[in-house]
Amino acid sequence: MTHSIRLAPRDLALLALLTLFWGLNWPVMKIGVQQMPPLSFRASSMVFGLPVLALLAKASGLSLRVSRRDWGELLVLALTNMAIWYVLVMYGVKLLSSGRAAILGYTMPIWSAVIAILLFGEHPSRRLWFGVAGAACGVLLLLASEIGAITGSPLGTVLMLIAAAIWAYGTHRMRRRRQATPVLVITFWSLAISLVLCGGLALVFEREQIGWPSSPAWAAIAYNAVLIFGFAQLVWFRLATILPPVASGLSVMLIPVIGVFSGVVILGERLAWQDWVALGCLLIAIGSVLLPARSVR
Repeated sequence: MTHSIRLAPRDLALLALLTLFWGLNWPVMKIGVQQMPPLSFRASSMVFGLPVLALLAKASGLSLRVSRRDWGELLVLALTNMAIWYVLVMYGVKLLSSGRAAILGYTMPIWSAVIAILLFGEHPSRRLWFGVAGAACGVLLLLASEIGAITGSPLGTVLMLIAAAIWAYGTHRMRRRRQATPVLVITFWSLAISLVLCGGLALVFEREQIGWPSSPAWAAIAYNAVLIFGFAQLVWFRLATILPPVASGLSVMLIPVIGVFSGVVILGERLAWQDWVALGCLLIAIGSVLLPARSVR
């Protein structure tokens, strides 16, 4: 059986833009958390992202109402796909270089494959186990680098790995959801729920640090509000819904590459040999899991 995907030109364009915007967002987030407390930065971006999604819903003629029976599943989707991911990532990117955080965050497809095996009874293949082994090698290289670095923090590595695993589980739940709520509406309420969590934690833990954002912080907030929440997150949910896993994973394969090299260009970050080798291991691993196979079970 041939396993192939065919994307319409519109979907290919959306996938390319999603890859670019999410990849560039890693150094953008690094700038944001350098200027503001992490959760305050994320909550501020969400405050301005919600009106963008509301205007898109109005322009599309969609109601933001959700059936009462669907709220339980929507809460799980919001927490696993957005809220918990964003909380952990904000602290992870503050503790790590933006490139390394991107590499760790986008081990998500590997975690997704493992979760599929353990929770959903999918049968593993030799290529799948090869991918998991490659990912493990890459992660171990990054972890060893963090432990040995004077300014590094193993906590940042752990946070990013947990975030990636939770996001992977959320992606499975998104693809298997039972409700017929439009993707745009799910995105809006997922962002609203995430704002409650991030905003609440910011008020509890960052109240004394909250101040008026600087110009670079405002630029990072605007980038996230419009391009990440108003576009990329919406496109990701759409692709994860209408396309097979290999298609939605195409963008994931390139995002950490863009994140690493944009961090070098924008922030002047330097790469150690461990980062190069780890990046290669992770790209090979993700490709081995997500690229079309000649035959599938």
